[in-house]
Amino acid sequence: MKTYHLAAATAALALLSCTAIAPAWADRDHGGEWHGGRQDHGERGYRMDHRYHHDRYYPRRGFAVDRLPFGYRAVPFRGVRYFFSGGVWYRPFGPRFVVVTPPLGLAISVLPPFYTTLWVGGVPYYYANDVYYAWSPAEHTYVVTEAPPESQVSTQPPSSQPPSTEQLFIYPEKGQSQQQQATDRYECHHWAVGQTGFDPTQPPGDMSESRLGQKRADYRRAMTACLAARGYSVR
Repeated sequence: MKTYHLAAATAALALLSCTAIAPAWADRDHGGEWHGGRQDHGERGYRMDHRYHHDRYYPRRGFAVDRLPFGYRAVPFRGVRYFFSGGVWYRPFGPRFVVVTPPLGLAISVLPPFYTTLWVGGVPYYYANDVYYAWSPAEHTYVVTEAPPESQVSTQPPSSQPPSTEQLFIYPEKGQSQQQQATDRYECHHWAVGQTGFDPTQPPGDMSESRLGQKRADYRRAMTACLAARGYSVR
């Protein structure tokens, strides 16, 4: 008799445990909420972005919150206000904010806090949360762009720097990594070309020696200014 009651009690306890646990697992993929500026997510509504070994968690598209994260940026684009925080883009939807994919052409002055640099034909792209960004020298912003062809993408920086940095001795003063240095060199190169109309990586054509010398000097000054602004000592 005692054995029967013990077995029945054990079975009842197991049933109660399963009943209590089941709803928690069933809700794992549902959207979390922001409470007092803190995300109550666990694993609910989040996914790991493994592409290019980016390996970061982001909320899924369609995930909705009542309030935006602290420190967000508002980015108007074609009559719509988007909001950017931590590599995640939001758009108003009724009284809430929904995670969305930003439209191509949308520009922002800063990259996500975590991003992966990709190289396509020697040009850097920046990847985070299924979004690709490219530097626009003319606008001094990063622009949401189409994904480059996978066959042309490399996660390794080019083995050689462009001749645009010829005769420039560049020293990182803020502990920039090798990858960051390569990125800064390429971005400053493109900016300097846009400012001066001269690209030392291209044949000079029928330009006279004096004109070529002036253009090189202008380009060098532009490169120096750009790199100095990014925390490098240039000689």
